[in-house]
Amino acid sequence: AMPALVRALKRVDLPTLGRPTMPHWRLMAGLSGFRESLRFYVAVTANLQALPALPTIWRMALPFDVCIRGAGIVGQTLALLLARERLRIALVATDSPPPEMADVRAYALNAASRQILESVRCWPNEAHATPVLRMQVHGDDGGQVQFDAGAHNTHALAWITDVPTLQATLADAARFQPQIEVVSAPVAATLTVVCEGRASQTRAELGVEFETTPYPQHAIATRLECEHQHQQIARQWFANGNILAFLPLGGPDGNSVAVVWSVNADDAPALLSMPPEEFTQRLQNASHSTLGALRLCAPRHHWPLQKAQAQRWCGPMPQSPGNHWALAGDAAHTVHPLAGQGLNLGLGDVQALARVLHGRAYWRSVGDLGLLRRYERERKAALWPMLIATDSLQQLFARPENTLQNLRNWGLKGFDRSGPLKQWVTRQAMGLS
Repeated sequence: AMPALVRALKRVDLPTLGRPTMPHWRLMAGLSGFRESLRFYVAVTANLQALPALPTIWRMALPFDVCIRGAGIVGQTLALLLARERLRIALVATDSPPPEMADVRAYALNAASRQILESVRCWPNEAHATPVLRMQVHGDDGGQVQFDAGAHNTHALAWITDVPTLQATLADAARFQPQIEVVSAPVAATLTVVCEGRASQTRAELGVEFETTPYPQHAIATRLECEHQHQQIARQWFANGNILAFLPLGGPDGNSVAVVWSVNADDAPALLSMPPEEFTQRLQNASHSTLGALRLCAPRHHWPLQKAQAQRWCGPMPQSPGNHWALAGDAAHTVHPLAGQGLNLGLGDVQALARVLHGRAYWRSVGDLGLLRRYERERKAALWPMLIATDSLQQLFARPENTLQNLRNWGLKGFDRSGPLKQWVTRQAMGLS
């Protein structure tokens, strides 16, 4: 590209420069003085219209450092974090048909996730990120646990964020970041990061084993308008093997909630086909009318639940010597949604990967396998306790035996009074460890 630059500069008409004492295209190499150089720079920048082909030439000549496959929340956040390192990023956003139904998803993001999104200036406003001041967990026979932000000297236990709003904010930021180029198909890069979700096609093509344990449950997600305000309280009920969560939306004074209802897989089709009035009555009964009368205000989505983890999180790209790949987000792991930690774990992945690449020695490439294995070890160690905790709780509350019912409710009451243990677990979930 350098000969093209020289030829282009020779063609520039610089009326503001006058008659220089030496050909102006040589000023790049042998400067005759700071003042002459400064005048040349000002003149060139004022006449950039004379170089219409130059930006295209440079962009075609420069290779990509990182190709991120998957432009969801995890992939977009990683692209913005790595762009700050002056890396050239290709973000693969495949054209997909418009969804048949509105996206009703909402995520509970902890303080660590908020800090990551604020660092790339993509944290939503309070109307789309409702602070949770308290959380109430109810067992199936009187057991109960309560968490309070005030007890931990923090403004919120978590923030319930609207997924479509967060995705749109990240997409806008990526579009205006000059280091990021949105592409429609994968391109060659020193490092490929797979953020395609749990059904990742790239992971399958790489031959990575995805160890999956399906649960006998489906999650049903929707949204409700409630008679009473939610008071910034996240509520959860365990009953008859089902897990119902009401997550506050619409800001501090809102009266709408995002619903995630983990139900027996055999019961899911009937619940999805019920008329709205009958379905909301089921929800009202399951929630003990805590928020009064309910009205369904969004379609119902559902998906099967599973616990899964990729056996390998990094490796060499086939037929691309020197290039490597890594997994992040749901492409690397999935957990039961009962703890609301899925996206927090994914954002933790991209933060760890960005930190490892930021701290690399100057002579190491972004695809250095030693760095990627360091990232893999760190994130597998962070994931393991959450996998164990969510799987154990799901198994415990899915069993119908009276003995286990008494044991788990006794355990909830004991945990609520456990003091330091409860405080430690809460701070772990909040990302404040």
